[in-house]
Amino acid sequence: MGVMSMRICLSHLQLWQIPRPKIHLRKSRSSPGLYASPSITEYRSSCFCSQQAQAAARGVLQNKPMVKEIESVGAFQKLPMVMPSVDILSSALKKAKRVSATKGISNIAKRERNKAAKQLDALMKELAVPLRDYVANFPNRKCLHPYERSLTELTLGDGNYEKVLKNVDALRKKVVSAGKEHASLCAKSLSKREAEERLSEGLQRLEEVFNREGKAVDDLLNIAKTLRAMPVVDLETPTLCLVGAPNVGKSSLVRVISTGKPEVCNYPFTTRGILMGHINLGYQNFQITDTPGLLQRRDEDRNNLEKLTLAVLTHLPTAILFVHDLSGECGTSPSDQFTIYKEIKERFSDHIWLDVVSKCDLLQTSPVAYVTEDEDSEHLEMASYRKMGPDGAIRVSVMNEEGLNELKDRVYQMLVGQMDRIKSRSNEDNAEVAT
Repeated sequence: MGVMSMRICLSHLQLWQIPRPKIHLRKSRSSPGLYASPSITEYRSSCFCSQQAQAAARGVLQNKPMVKEIESVGAFQKLPMVMPSVDILSSALKKAKRVSATKGISNIAKRERNKAAKQLDALMKELAVPLRDYVANFPNRKCLHPYERSLTELTLGDGNYEKVLKNVDALRKKVVSAGKEHASLCAKSLSKREAEERLSEGLQRLEEVFNREGKAVDDLLNIAKTLRAMPVVDLETPTLCLVGAPNVGKSSLVRVISTGKPEVCNYPFTTRGILMGHINLGYQNFQITDTPGLLQRRDEDRNNLEKLTLAVLTHLPTAILFVHDLSGECGTSPSDQFTIYKEIKERFSDHIWLDVVSKCDLLQTSPVAYVTEDEDSEHLEMASYRKMGPDGAIRVSVMNEEGLNELKDRVYQMLVGQMDRIKSRSNEDNAEVAT
């Protein structure tokens, strides 16, 4: 057999021996009208670009299409535990000082400089290794599920997540640089006294660097606490999202129909974040989320609380319970609420939807008039909304429990319908994968 033939056979043998990549398929949890990834799959929260490139290369070698993993939430609950900077330094110093010289060195000067160099090297590693692990194990924000990516941006501020990780890595590099420099000086000491002095200088130098810039570690600790406290969402469980203007009664309804216990106060923007609860109806478990109120303004003028609400509606498969308050108690006029309602209804028209008029025990025979409203308006739809709310809306009152039983029945029907959507979407994606 010729040399060329042997090379070809060897090449085929090597390709045959390359293990086939394991393809993990999960049910898609998105519904029509919501976020749709550009492919049928998605990255895990802890994915790294190098791993993706290697996997893609294996797919090319096998001449088979590469299937990525479907995106899922839950990356925040997998974040590594971060130690306070003071604890990392204290532990590192204790471990470094216990390091002894290599056995068998009889010369006092050589033994002392060996010990000094080893202690500095140990301290450097005890400080640098945790920092390296933090940077490696915190997920790349671009690889997060879009919902969690939005939470990161809106909760921490745009770019702060990456900035803190960059600062931690910069601290690691400075620790390594200082540690190597002083360990090298210790190894060149000519006497025991010189070795001890250089060891002291090296320990002091590393402590100074870590004390001066260890705030990056504490910032990362706070980020981990904040993200880990974010509500956990199961994309396969139907979710009911309460939406409306501030102080219209969303939180009160959440307390009535779920296990969620949001703060209920008579002032706007009581809800300072996303609160998740659960509903047990008909021996089935569903999710419910209370969201910050929306005001009548353009998206670029919205605050981060309002953007959190839009992120939930955009990136999670939710059914919408839109709450209206026509009593005048919430501080947002019915006309403004109507404008908000029309905008959200048009933007998320593919969602399963139910309208609720809250605080109906406070409603009088005539609607509340606001000075900002045009009483002579001939807009029939607006006039009808001011009196009764949207067509088909349920009128409820938490105070006298009016309409609550009907509300629970309708909510159950909505969530069952949402479950059917999730299953249908999952079947479509599985069929697409199979082809």
